[in-house]
Amino acid sequence: MAIANWLESRTPRALGGPIRLRTLILIRWVAITGQLVSLLAVHFTLGFELPLLPTLGAVALSALVNLLSTVLWPPQTRLGDTGAALYLGYDVIQLSVLLALTGGLQNPFAFLFVVPVTVAATILSLRSTMALCGLALICISLVSVFHWPLPWAGATLLLPALYLTGTWAALVLGTVFIAAYTFRVSAEARAMVDAYGALQAALAREQRVSALGALAAAAAHELGTPLSTILLVTKEIARDLPADSPLGDDVRLLVEQTGRCREILGRLSGLSQGALDSPYGRLPISALAEAAAAPLRTRERGVRIVPEPLDGSPAREPEIARRAEIMHGLGNLIENAVEFSRQAVEVRVRWSEKQVAIDVLDDGPGFPPGLLAELGEPYLSTRRDEGRLGLGLFIAKTLLERTGARVAFHNRQGGGAQVSVEWPRAILESLPTEGALRPVDMGRP
Repeated sequence: MAIANWLESRTPRALGGPIRLRTLILIRWVAITGQLVSLLAVHFTLGFELPLLPTLGAVALSALVNLLSTVLWPPQTRLGDTGAALYLGYDVIQLSVLLALTGGLQNPFAFLFVVPVTVAATILSLRSTMALCGLALICISLVSVFHWPLPWAGATLLLPALYLTGTWAALVLGTVFIAAYTFRVSAEARAMVDAYGALQAALAREQRVSALGALAAAAAHELGTPLSTILLVTKEIARDLPADSPLGDDVRLLVEQTGRCREILGRLSGLSQGALDSPYGRLPISALAEAAAAPLRTRERGVRIVPEPLDGSPAREPEIARRAEIMHGLGNLIENAVEFSRQAVEVRVRWSEKQVAIDVLDDGPGFPPGLLAELGEPYLSTRRDEGRLGLGLFIAKTLLERTGARVAFHNRQGGGAQVSVEWPRAILESLPTEGALRPVDMGRP
């Protein structure tokens, strides 16, 4: 009982761990089954003399560890980084013992060294992966020197030293390469999943804000009529009261407070940002840009909206749905420009019969030239002094692309940055006022 308590106190139970304990237990059962079948088949079927007692003892020890892990900890237990590394490290050592007893690197099953390293590179941190990779390299080197000869019927088979050296080099290089490659791919996949999670959270927040504004505007609209009636009746009462009436002050106060209520309802109506101004819930593209830039205007750095037809086109200004994707995407681009600008930010809204474009320009230092081709990728640092992560640009680009836009990043010739967002006019004007667009693909690279 004391041993069980000691083990339990030293086993991580973090719910946020990288992998379930039962998953590793299942993988180990598969390995144990394979090892047991291989040993018995080689010894009894092929007739090769193997040291069955120590080899089966190593397999039995792994089975015992699996049984104890199954009994001591519940199925939902998740191993932390260190716990998973120790678990996989045991597998490397156990495999080394079996190979040392059955021919070392001459045993064709020596390639199995890459299995626990690959699993580690998929789920563990860089430090734990490097530690496990180093352990595997040490075990490979030790097994190449210290091992029992490979059992053969008749004379012992002696392979050339050059061949064994090549096998050792292949295992070492293969282990390092597979670990590095798997870790890089897994890290990018994890970063993309995290970034899409942040994207979904940002979009949900913007949709909640839009819904709240629409609800406030609707409530203000519904309350406006009865409040106007109350104000009208109160004014008539105040007009008909005698000058010396003791109710005069109360009625005047009632008129004043009713007027105040109307002002409050008027401000609530403005929260809709034009969503309820027309029966179709649409507004001009320049008004949408104004709404996106409104929270970002500061005294130090102004935001100027410049609406103009594209190349002198006589086309009317397009009216589009106030989508949360467009509002949040443009808001992120304008916020980034305001943060890096020195004096002012200009938002050019242009349109023609076939195209709609919004350019966000600032007079700041511009984008680092070496990162221009990668802008819009998640977790890309775009600030030299503070190392800010590029989630904002990633979220903006992804949300706008979901509405059919093409987003491009440039550096201006006179200094500063420019982000160009272009839509085919037909696609932009056909966006629905409510409802979801194409869902985010969490598995997209």
